[in-house]
Amino acid sequence: MDSKELLNLIRFVAKAGVSEVKYKTKDFEINIKTPLAGSEAVSYVPQPVAYQAPAAPVAAPAAAPATETNAESTSDDSKYITIKSPMIGTFYRKPSPDKDVFVNVGSEVKNDTVVCVIEAMKLFNQIEAEVSGKIVKILVDDASPVEYDQPLFLVDPS
Repeated sequence: MDSKELLNLIRFVAKAGVSEVKYKTKDFEINIKTPLAGSEAVSYVPQPVAYQAPAAPVAAPAAAPATETNAESTSDDSKYITIKSPMIGTFYRKPSPDKDVFVNVGSEVKNDTVVCVIEAMKLFNQIEAEVSGKIVKILVDDASPVEYDQPLFLVDPS
């Protein structure tokens, strides 16, 4: 089972709403536990060596003070399209530390424009906008952990 198949299995288990899944072949064994089981853990056990990877930490959004400007921007956000994370991993705005960021607020994007990279299991996955428009808000800090389906960017499609 390659890493892409493993990520797809983890996403499927997360969406299915089950608390635990065990999958075993002659070459490896995997146990996936969701928060429903009381803990997040994924273990991959190749025969004879055991390896256990801790689950990615959940990024808690910072509480913003309720101001008039904040209330206005929240109501205006409904007209924007959200680019969401297709996987669990670490969000990076740059392809590498010595390069420029992919996009900034105000950048024009098209369907195939790469907006960020998400590192999952030592693989760097380029995330495309999949919408056309202008970036109006970046919702995640660079090098922050992200969850599956977490909003990353707001795009004004007009």
